[in-house]
Amino acid sequence: MKELASHGRVPDRPAVMTDVAKLAGVSHQTVSRVLNASPQVRPETRDKVLRAVAELGYRPNAMARGLVSRRSRVLGVVTFDTVLYGPASMMLGIERAARAAGYGVSIVTLERVDRAGVLAAVDTLAGQGVDGVVIIAPQTSAVAALHNLPARPVAVAVEVGQDAPLPSATVDQFEGSRLAVRHLLDLGHETVWHVSGPGDSLESRDRIEGWRRTLAESGATAPPPIGGDWSARSGYEAGLVLAAQPDVTAVFTSNDQMALGLLRAFAERGIRVPEQVSVVGFDDIPEAAYLSPPLTTVRQDFDEVGRRSMALLLHLMEAEGEVPNPPPVVPTLVVRGSSAGPQRD
Repeated sequence: MKELASHGRVPDRPAVMTDVAKLAGVSHQTVSRVLNASPQVRPETRDKVLRAVAELGYRPNAMARGLVSRRSRVLGVVTFDTVLYGPASMMLGIERAARAAGYGVSIVTLERVDRAGVLAAVDTLAGQGVDGVVIIAPQTSAVAALHNLPARPVAVAVEVGQDAPLPSATVDQFEGSRLAVRHLLDLGHETVWHVSGPGDSLESRDRIEGWRRTLAESGATAPPPIGGDWSARSGYEAGLVLAAQPDVTAVFTSNDQMALGLLRAFAERGIRVPEQVSVVGFDDIPEAAYLSPPLTTVRQDFDEVGRRSMALLLHLMEAEGEVPNPPPVVPTLVVRGSSAGPQRD
């Protein structure tokens, strides 16, 4: 950080805000704005301040800041089933964004994904004095609770759709499905079979709709979807069903874990991927590039969802009245070796 070092020296004592300001060449008010995630700071200025914070090892005094602002500097997160890659990655993205904004995180994992479970989790966090709450509960059984939340602490949701009863940050699941199905159709497949997620999942619902509508717009017939539960086991069971269908040439699975099980079932039945059947997943798990064959999939930017949800919550904590939802995060298609054009006899 040579360009910053010219503005000041790293002190021998613990750094304070004025040290950060001096090293970054800005005012201490600007440092305060950056640490409080104010949108009124230019990106290049924010980068200079954050680099100065890192070089100095500056740690804001959370207790002192809390006494001045009457805030705990802790945010609550309500989540579920963190064994799954998607929710776990979403949680990590939110935690990173909170830390960057100078907040700690208190996590409550739902024992029951329903109205009572969500309300109890928010009540637990309210009792801890958190400044705000992020709710990750993309199930129809939990959405009802979002209509009955208390006014404080303020809350935002993640992955509950654009029609949620409170501000929310989302990934465009419909567009992700469209990318997957369009890719397979453009390769020359006449239709695409689908292994869906659980019936009460809002993400699964949107992916089914994207799959079905993309086929309809292309004039292709939609086969009946095969239901899964996000697990590799359910993908394996769906693969056994699909392996018995001689007309299957392309499959879109609603997540990568189910695609993993599907690939195992196809291998056991002697079905070559992608020579006989192409497979596309969703999520881009770290192992996707190392499956056999490497999995074509749809990548979600979980860090960006975390940043947008955190920015939304911080704006809500400061704003009077309504805060508009950020636009959905657009996923991307990652093409690998599991998809190809159909073989012609």
